[in-house]
Amino acid sequence: MRILHLHSSFAAGGKELRAVRLMNLFGPRIAHAVVSAQPGAHGAAIVLDPALDVTFPEDFPGLQGRPAPARLWRIAKAMADFDLVLTYNWGAMDAVMAHGLFSGLLGLPPLVHHEDGFNEDEAAGLKPARNRYRRIALRRASALVVPSRRLEAIALSAWRQPRWRVRLITNGIDCDAYLDRPRPDVLPGIVKQPGERWVGTLAGLRPVKNLPRLVRAFAPLPEPWRLVILGEGPDRAAIEAEAARCGVSGRVHLPGFVADPSHAVGLFDVFALSSESEQFPISVVEAMAAALPVASPAVGDVADMVSVENRALVTPPGDDAALASTLLRLAGDERLRARLGAANRALARDRYDEAAMLSAYNRTYGEALGRERLI
Repeated sequence: MRILHLHSSFAAGGKELRAVRLMNLFGPRIAHAVVSAQPGAHGAAIVLDPALDVTFPEDFPGLQGRPAPARLWRIAKAMADFDLVLTYNWGAMDAVMAHGLFSGLLGLPPLVHHEDGFNEDEAAGLKPARNRYRRIALRRASALVVPSRRLEAIALSAWRQPRWRVRLITNGIDCDAYLDRPRPDVLPGIVKQPGERWVGTLAGLRPVKNLPRLVRAFAPLPEPWRLVILGEGPDRAAIEAEAARCGVSGRVHLPGFVADPSHAVGLFDVFALSSESEQFPISVVEAMAAALPVASPAVGDVADMVSVENRALVTPPGDDAALASTLLRLAGDERLRARLGAANRALARDRYDEAAMLSAYNRTYGEALGRERLI
């Protein structure tokens, strides 16, 4: 079986790493071709199982540009040799439109679209023109997969998708992999010293994550606290500049992307987000599985994801002072950190283990192909 993956980007972000995890779990009986709308953005490939048959075709028509009929026709024709097409986020929506327009004429394989959230250009509100485009493009999709209840509501209302097409599949992880504490020297360029405490996050260094906000919220914390941001992206210089402006350059560390978060997240004492927009961030599930308290704005489903005990520390969106106050409270109360972390771990193991996620995707992809399961 051959599956075509059309991504807005295949950089090492949450949706890409989830896609890779599913590819690894489905195993070598399936061949995959991966296309990124951002040419060369293939950072998530680092965690692909070497036993898989995965190609990155350079001759696939570009996913960005004006949606002219001739261009959409070329994209549609390029789908014809596959058994299943999986598309991801707005950056692949022209491919969804091409499929919707020409699937009958060309006898194209079924398509399942995935929406995981919005970049900074829609973080403050949806664009009506994009809503209309999605409504038309998705008309022949076999399923629309979303990870959060907020996105489910948007799909049913703003995008006017029928109930049968929309599938809510929450992100899951291998919770058992997060039980053991990592070695203090596991990250490049930094070693956790005895007595140090770390506020940490996992995020692409992009404007929508607003990591300079996290630097400002962290700055009032005293020694021996450090801020460790795991990820790569274009905002590295802006984060470093904000750390210098706040006088905490020596306590803010950016070790880069970590291929396996289970080998690093357990070094944190507090997990924090500062994003302008999220939906169902898998990094929060990873933090919960590692028994960490979570400090975050109330973006996406975060408030519903964490344990009841942790919800009081989910702050209003955009309130920098509230996020800073929450970090100070957690930094000063070790018992509170332990209590919230234990509650989060118990909830993660009960609700977010990857077995349920794998089963739901297996069933969704299989139904698109007219069978019970993909494998």
